[in-house]
Amino acid sequence: MAKFRLPKNSQVEKGTTYYCSEEHGSVRRLKIYRWSPDDDRNPRLDVFEVDIDQCGPMVLDALILIKSKHDSSLSFRRSCREGICGSCSMNIDGTNQLACTTPMDSIDGEIGVYPLPHMEVMKDLVVDLSQFFAQYASVEPWLKNDNLPLEGERLQSIEERNRGDGAYECILCACCSTSCPSYWWNPDRYLGPAVLLQAYRWLTDSRDEAGDERLDQLQDSFRLYRCHTIMNCTNSCPKGLNPAKAIGEIKKMLHQRG
Repeated sequence: MAKFRLPKNSQVEKGTTYYCSEEHGSVRRLKIYRWSPDDDRNPRLDVFEVDIDQCGPMVLDALILIKSKHDSSLSFRRSCREGICGSCSMNIDGTNQLACTTPMDSIDGEIGVYPLPHMEVMKDLVVDLSQFFAQYASVEPWLKNDNLPLEGERLQSIEERNRGDGAYECILCACCSTSCPSYWWNPDRYLGPAVLLQAYRWLTDSRDEAGDERLDQLQDSFRLYRCHTIMNCTNSCPKGLNPAKAIGEIKKMLHQRG
């Protein structure tokens, strides 16, 4: 019989419970994944009781309150708090979401908060996104056009501009890519739905003249074709976008080009 040994620090242990010590109104419990590279402890799940009368309605509000009142060592990313920057993406109640746009009222019972799945954890809820952004840079996400306009700006018709709808709104939060099994299995070779959506954004831009070059870069059995249309990416996108459709359109472009 085959025997497998889990890597060090892979088993998640029960952590500390932090109770509300003062008079409080409505209380919510958050179970939060904790791990630090600065010690030899296994990952743990700490439970925090939060008086929701003392903070805003979103999960991020509770995390900020926990960091300020319970445990200042809790680490997570945040910035705009408006669902625009994508910094506070994490796994909440089993789904990749933005903590700043996820109301606590939308979750029944204890709220489980974990880092984005299948990514290297740097500390607590912070994961290493270096490879994700390197893949984003690899599709050269900028306008390519060596021909200067005759005068003024590079104009688009309303119809040409509308082609980018559903692609330019991507905030690179990585919720879709880290929910994709194909990306879990081949993170070093498959670009993932977020990056392919960004590639599609430039393929549809009427001002860009590098379409063939961009398609050549994507025509690979792994970079593009590891997508098996599982649809996790579309289901998890906090902006309501459809990366799976964009990937299908790229495949259609390659097929039509021959």
